[in-house]
Amino acid sequence: MKDNSDHTAQIASQLLYTVEQVARELHPQHHFSAELSLDSSLDTDFAFDSLGRVELLLRLERTFDVALSDTLLSSADTPRDLLRAVLGGHARVMASVMPEIEQIEVVLQSASVVPEQACTLTDVLEWYLQTDPDRTHIRLYDPESDGVTLSFRQLKAGAVQIAAGLQQLDLQPHEPVVLMLDTCEDYFYCFFGILYAGGIPCPVYPPGRISQIEEHLNRHVSIVRNAQAGIMVTQAEALPFAGLLKSRVRSLRHVATVQQLRQGRNNPLLPKLHADDIAFLQYTSGSTGTPKGVVLTHANLLANVRAMGQVVEASANDVFVSWLPLYHDMGLIGAWFGSLYHGAQLVIMSPLAFISRPQRWLEAIHRYRGTLSASPNFGYEHCVRLVEDETLAQLDLSSWRCAFNGAEPVSAQTLSAFCDRFAASGFDPSAMMPVYGLAENSVGVAFPTLQRGVQLDRIERERFTRTGRAIPSTADDKGALDVVACGRVIPQHELRVVDANDRELPDRQEGRIQFRGPSSTSGYYRNPEQTAALFHGDWLETGDLGYICDGELYVTGRQKDLIIVAGRNIHPAELETAVGNVKGIRKGGVVVFGSRNTPQNVERGTERLVVLAETREQKEARRAELATTINQLAVDLLGQPADDVVLLAPNQVLKTSSGKVRRSACKTLYEQGELSRRSPQWQQWMRIGVRELAGRLRRFVQRSMEYAFAGYGWLIYGVLLCLSLPVFLLLPRKQARWWVINRAARTLSLLTGTSVHLEGLENLPPEGEGCVYVCNHASYLDGYVLVAFLPRCVRFVAKGEFRENKVISFLLDKMGVEYVDRIDPDRASADTARIAAQGKGGDPLFFFPEGTFTRVPGLRAYHRGAFTTAIRQELSIVPLAIRGTRSMLRAESWFPRRGHIVISIGKPIASESVAGGSPWQRSLALRDLTRQEVLRLSGEADLNTESMINRAE
Repeated sequence: MKDNSDHTAQIASQLLYTVEQVARELHPQHHFSAELSLDSSLDTDFAFDSLGRVELLLRLERTFDVALSDTLLSSADTPRDLLRAVLGGHARVMASVMPEIEQIEVVLQSASVVPEQACTLTDVLEWYLQTDPDRTHIRLYDPESDGVTLSFRQLKAGAVQIAAGLQQLDLQPHEPVVLMLDTCEDYFYCFFGILYAGGIPCPVYPPGRISQIEEHLNRHVSIVRNAQAGIMVTQAEALPFAGLLKSRVRSLRHVATVQQLRQGRNNPLLPKLHADDIAFLQYTSGSTGTPKGVVLTHANLLANVRAMGQVVEASANDVFVSWLPLYHDMGLIGAWFGSLYHGAQLVIMSPLAFISRPQRWLEAIHRYRGTLSASPNFGYEHCVRLVEDETLAQLDLSSWRCAFNGAEPVSAQTLSAFCDRFAASGFDPSAMMPVYGLAENSVGVAFPTLQRGVQLDRIERERFTRTGRAIPSTADDKGALDVVACGRVIPQHELRVVDANDRELPDRQEGRIQFRGPSSTSGYYRNPEQTAALFHGDWLETGDLGYICDGELYVTGRQKDLIIVAGRNIHPAELETAVGNVKGIRKGGVVVFGSRNTPQNVERGTERLVVLAETREQKEARRAELATTINQLAVDLLGQPADDVVLLAPNQVLKTSSGKVRRSACKTLYEQGELSRRSPQWQQWMRIGVRELAGRLRRFVQRSMEYAFAGYGWLIYGVLLCLSLPVFLLLPRKQARWWVINRAARTLSLLTGTSVHLEGLENLPPEGEGCVYVCNHASYLDGYVLVAFLPRCVRFVAKGEFRENKVISFLLDKMGVEYVDRIDPDRASADTARIAAQGKGGDPLFFFPEGTFTRVPGLRAYHRGAFTTAIRQELSIVPLAIRGTRSMLRAESWFPRRGHIVISIGKPIASESVAGGSPWQRSLALRDLTRQEVLRLSGEADLNTESMINRAE
């Protein structure tokens, strides 16, 4: 026992020494406390950021010859957590990158065939299910095995399972569903499952490090509130976090795991999707403020995917290798949807797998002969810094024909460094493609031509900062500014650069970048103010600045980030990079902005140049040196010093989930004088706990009121039934009995506070004119509502099963209800003929042509009885739609809820309007015409295309 204790103590001592050593290398000017221990914080005491943690884990693996889990990047809070992982770790296996290169077999005949007629993402998947259902579509990368693969058939089958579970949770048509999953097999099932169920996917990233829990929670609350989502799908590990969200967002009814959704037994009804339906909501990263939900339709996405594919000549022979997060447009649309449409195989890994060991990205390209891949600029920089020389010799990157670099400012230095370093691995510099895009145009806006490589424009810095003119510099101009070309606008889209008055500018003049085209969003979800600011006529603002030269776009910065000091236009990114390279300053922990206000709320007449920089330095003399160095850099690059240099403790510069600095948020904190160290975890949890308690109390009160209303509603119903039923049974005439039910139903509506609005009364035929009423069927409440608020008596046509129940049939007979058998064809034909013969006599006939209703919202297929009757008796059809009853009392439930009901009456459709053909053909035409009108009036989904689950065999 003593030997084991001594061995553990030795490992602990060596581990703590290694942690301190890496921390000192990251912050060489800092003097760490002598009291640091195994229980000191990796964040606050050692100042490790995400990339610093990557270096630390790699060092520990080499030191102790163990393999450590990637999850330690976010889960380890102290060196003691790392010690437990080291003691429980497995021996590290040193192996070559990949001993063999696996060739992907693709049917060349299909390489140029794509689903050109597809209107929705589900259409694309259905097309491949018909043409090549068993082709591998997705491979989840595993460095130690072939990894899990998904075919098109498997994707559809898994998605339908999820759709069934969602519909059992009462998913409403076009209702956003929050999807909070890591990159995994279930993510793909859930995304398409939400679409097949009729919902709108709303991807968000799972919570990160526990030290930032409050920031993550506040951001997710703002997203879910804006989306008004009712359902969240997440993983079991995130359920506590999701529970906190649910307590603070009133609309969130259910939080479910994928395993729970798979327990659904009912077959889903799959609504028909349309090109202009919302395909998903892309919430912006929040680098400039509160996240906004970009509305993207199926038509938007397919237009963008097709245009980008045309530029890069994508085909089924391509292999797209991606580590990009699936909650981000570049990873979701560019990587997955692009691969789906073109039939290319997608090899994907989690962002954490890449961040912890960037060589995995390149190994996957090597192993599967990847041809397409993408990354923000930092990903290429990450590879340059951390991929070791011995790995370079084993890699073969010669298959990589398009290396997209976008989603953040592209660095000329990074491009050059990556191309130079990986040339030995067969990387072709002409494959590097700086691109430009944004979520508001789905993803892609501008792409360079194939195999052109990087194109730089060296311009005069002084002239550009003062006039915005991008004048080419001379060869000996050491202060020249390098701007990277991002290519030409994609096909069927337009791009322009304009001045403050929206006048288009000439070449080489900086201005605001605007765009338009079929990929463009219609606006931000439930955010009319930001939507109005996005549009200038039919042109959309990017928020970026740049210039055009010879048709090529050169992006120079963000419009909101532009600093104007003494007539000079200053872009902050270059100074931020330079300051981040200063010893003692944390790289990536620098933000530069302009401000007219000081922390003392003094407003200045011109903007002041402010630099915020994170450092571990404590000594005043050293901090003064850093401020002097930063000012000297500002003078060298911008021609003037900063007005204010603020040195911050680590982790105070706010960033988005993708690592971009949040300049606007930092500027707000600076001007409010609230720049301070992030709250300790106990304070964050205390605030969260108070909000959680308030949320639970609010939900308890809300649920109590719902139960109270349900009990009250049934009480009133029971009293009215007891009072009216004897009178109903004793009255001799049908009209009198109708009047009793009418008054009882109206009283029930009045006493329960249920408002009923009747639209289109002017469309009703005159009294005494024969006609056929046709209405959607959503709830048991439909009959009561129609009896209460239709201005005349009708003869309901009900399903024949009611005849088998003597009590129900006795009551329905008193109301003059007619029956149609739905099971026996001969009896159904006889019933239809009998009803048709009575069509012109007495009260109008009233049909629910769906025959029944379900808890799943949507209009089911129509039976022909109503339309056969109309054709035979030459009667007009009056289309009606009821909205609101389904949410008040769903099928399979006896729990009534508050609600508002609308009855919409459409214009009559004359049976003569479908002339020509046999009576059979005319009845079908009249059915389809009526159904389209009821669909329009009801606003519900179309469940006619696939009334029941249609699994691919």
